[in-house]
Amino acid sequence: MGQASTGPSGAAGTRVGEPLPDRAREILRDIIHTHIATGEPVSSRVLSKHAQHHLSAASIRNVMADLEDLGLLRQPHTSAGRVPTEAAYRLYIESLMQTRQVSASERRYIDDQLDIAGAADELVAIASHLLSELTSQVGVVLTPSAEDIVLRSADFVPLGGQRVLCVLVSQSGFVDNTVIDAGTEIDRGDLVRFSNFLTDQYAGRTVREIRDEMLRTMAAERRHLDEWLRHAMAFAQQALSDPSPTRDVLVEGASSLLGRPEFSDLERVRRMLDTFADKARLANVLSLCLEAGDGVRVYLGEDSEVTSELEFSVVAAPYGADGTTLGSLGVIGPSRMEYPRVVPLVRYLGQTLTRALAREQTSIQSDVAEIRTRNQDTDSK
Repeated sequence: MGQASTGPSGAAGTRVGEPLPDRAREILRDIIHTHIATGEPVSSRVLSKHAQHHLSAASIRNVMADLEDLGLLRQPHTSAGRVPTEAAYRLYIESLMQTRQVSASERRYIDDQLDIAGAADELVAIASHLLSELTSQVGVVLTPSAEDIVLRSADFVPLGGQRVLCVLVSQSGFVDNTVIDAGTEIDRGDLVRFSNFLTDQYAGRTVREIRDEMLRTMAAERRHLDEWLRHAMAFAQQALSDPSPTRDVLVEGASSLLGRPEFSDLERVRRMLDTFADKARLANVLSLCLEAGDGVRVYLGEDSEVTSELEFSVVAAPYGADGTTLGSLGVIGPSRMEYPRVVPLVRYLGQTLTRALAREQTSIQSDVAEIRTRNQDTDSK
């Protein structure tokens, strides 16, 4: 199981300079483990009680002073021990930690929860819940942009009067429902023909591409389009005009952080809750993972506005279907995160969600074929 990569600030080793001696590496690793477990600054006296070092408190204190000089430890206040810095966490993630295997029981639980889910939207919602539940951090999932979904089928359903429900199904199984005002009452038979037209002509293209091509066609060939086709394209253009280009972010478990030592400061609690309410900021940091390619990425400190302001870390991985990246998922929480456990869990959730979406994609193919056959039968009557 490979290590995670940290964000754009680079590896800590480039900041430290020469590789750390083995003794310093072991002590730094122990400091990080102890701080993750307790949330408190770590003193040389505490470390001297750990049998693996075989060193006095004075000897450990000298090593800790060297680590502080290298920018790997800092002292929160004069009477405290030391806590790891951003550079220390980077070094730890990239070369010091030993990631754990996701346990068989956790894999089974994840698989079972995703197996009972229905549509793709339900799958990503369950994934965000699982991330929070299993890591005790905040689970987040960046969903696909509605404009960028690849169309598999479209269906228009009359709701009465001039209102029509537009149901767009993506190739990966995501469903986007939009209620539109057609401006006039449209016969159900025409709605079926509109559905068939949009599906037959534009399946396999993104909503953005479909809308742009329709605009070009209507501008260039308006005189040559018959009345029905002109009406169909105008209606489809209206149906496709509502999807927002903004990706949504599902957030689960923010309240679970409130009992941590880091949030004894009410001002920090307020900033944290404001951050989780700002979906655009969360989307920005999760989008970094999409640009970084495959694998798990860890963002901390100056890597993003969110991690810098809150002294948080983000552990994220992409997910997709049919070889296409659709979004990313991960956890957000204080930098003293249990990375050896969190990193493989995020990786496994990303891989398992991808497999689940692939299964959903296969299962809806038959459903879509059935809908199109029914629509064609109605159209022929």
